[in-house]
Amino acid sequence: MIERMPFGRTGHESSRALFGGAAFFEGTASDADRVLDLLLEYGINHIDTAADYGVSEKLIGGWMGRHRGDFFLATKTSARDYDGAKASIARSLERLRVDRVDLLQLHCLVDPEGWEQAMGPGGALEAAIEAREQDLTRFIGVTGHGLTAPTMHLKSLDRFEFDSVLVPLNYPLICLQEYGEALEKLRLACARRSVAVQTIKSIARRPWPGTERSASTWYEPLTEQADIDRAVHWVLDRSGVFLNTAGDRELLPKVLDAVSRHGRGEGPSDATMHELVTRRAMRPIFPIEAAAPSND
Repeated sequence: MIERMPFGRTGHESSRALFGGAAFFEGTASDADRVLDLLLEYGINHIDTAADYGVSEKLIGGWMGRHRGDFFLATKTSARDYDGAKASIARSLERLRVDRVDLLQLHCLVDPEGWEQAMGPGGALEAAIEAREQDLTRFIGVTGHGLTAPTMHLKSLDRFEFDSVLVPLNYPLICLQEYGEALEKLRLACARRSVAVQTIKSIARRPWPGTERSASTWYEPLTEQADIDRAVHWVLDRSGVFLNTAGDRELLPKVLDAVSRHGRGEGPSDATMHELVTRRAMRPIFPIEAAAPSND
């Protein structure tokens, strides 16, 4: 079984691995059933999806009749205005077949103009706060992609008491000095405020080198179990962070297997990770090309 720890100040003990609902951007009920069996086998008790993840909310909604009590359920809205966010929240609850989610997140809030709209009068944050007041969600979070995510999250935390943040984290990214320093500032701020820190892109290898793709992630992922082990264990060695599984169902068993074995030995050193980067020609996946979707 995968270890658990407090998800910030929510009072919930979440598995260190959170199921990334982007894996259901496409899929069928049969696909969902197979994934559910795997999650229950490993003791995953936290789901992270979004309104923008294709049929993800609908497929996860198929689990909720029998398994709502088994999962901390999180979704996201990309709307920046009050009306759009309110409508998005209502659609998400309908698709998920629930009266309330545990965590509602403002999705990919890193663009300065969009940030000002979402956080200002008549913005999406007002709709999220109203949803909490109406018991449609218990907690409110913010997510981000790209190199500015840690800095923008710090700005968001100064504006509002979010319960969680979500940021990219992998070894090539942390080697970028400015990103690494900003992420450490965010981590320390979240630790002081008991804000949960979720991470994505743990097994990203590099941007796809061509048009042919062998996985449903928008970046080329690591695929060998030993490589995934190193990348996943390196992330989980960071104190207090959660790891969102990659948006590919075929890779999910390998990621969960790696997570389940974390802590059984000494974690990978910087020298070990540098060797992996060199051998697999890894490099940062940001900045994201404009056409790339904002999911994991």
